Amino acid sequence: MVSSPHEAMHRIFQEYPGLFSRVSEVLGIDIPPPTSVTILPTDLTEARPVERRVDTLLRIETRDDGPFLLAIESQGKKDPGKTTSWPYYVTYLHNRYGGLPVLLLVVCQDHATAEWAARPLTIGLRQWQTLTLNPLVAGPHNMPVITNVADARKDLALATLAAITHADNPDVGAILKTLSAALREAPEDIADPIVELTAQGLGNRPAAQQWRNLVAVDTSFYKSFMSEEIRDEGRVEGRVEGRAEGLAEGLAEGQARGLLLIFEVRGIAVTNKIREKITNCSDPQLLSQWLENATTASSAEEVVGQPQAD
Repeated sequence: MVSSPHEAMHRIFQEYPGLFSRVSEVLGIDIPPPTSVTILPTDLTEARPVERRVDTLLRIETRDDGPFLLAIESQGKKDPGKTTSWPYYVTYLHNRYGGLPVLLLVVCQDHATAEWAARPLTIGLRQWQTLTLNPLVAGPHNMPVITNVADARKDLALATLAAITHADNPDVGAILKTLSAALREAPEDIADPIVELTAQGLGNRPAAQQWRNLVAVDTSFYKSFMSEEIRDEGRVEGRVEGRAEGLAEGLAEGQARGLLLIFEVRGIAVTNKIREKITNCSDPQLLSQWLENATTASSAEEVVGQPQAD
């Protein structure tokens, strides 16, 4: 089953196709900035009933080096099956798109998976390798830890990917706080998808709740689906709390009436001051204690602790 972090780690490149030029710079690969980017179909299924799909596929145009295909895979754990599917993706795309160069980018959230994904994949004999595939890997081992708001504002897409890949970083709270602060001056159409992608990328990790808390600090700023969800939760909690308060008030009123009835049945006189004290009491626990005392007490003052002089 596809997880939300899996979706976020490759879908961010669909939302911000130019992001790869900055990621490649971080990874130490000299790829010129794109002049245009086209999102291509991800279905690599042949006529035979064998379905194969790459997570995200982009056609990137560059001024100096011409076009190339960027296949992006989100990898949450080691998968031996990728040793055959990834070479297939690359060779199939190379053939389908007329010999265009193909680059495979694998995005990970943990060091072990990133190390595994970066190993060259070979097809051939021990004496001679017919094909060698070298995936480009982005993960917590090489993505920047961005805790400076100015740096995050310079490239919000890269800051978002960095936050997602560092979801298990002990300092993820500072990373998310920086991203949240950087979004405060961003237009709504830019901030909204980043809020959602970040939440999706964090999945069910503890950092996800930290992100929700940051978003909830000022939900009037965020207009995204998640902020609406947080506001709805707040409304529900408010209704529940209000209902609980109403039940407590109703209970106190009933206890007060019951206490006065006990005094009446037992023929115990009740002064106006004591009556007012009982009816104004909103503490069900205290009223419960008074009810218990009223069954044996000889005066109302003895029950509620009001001196006879009053």
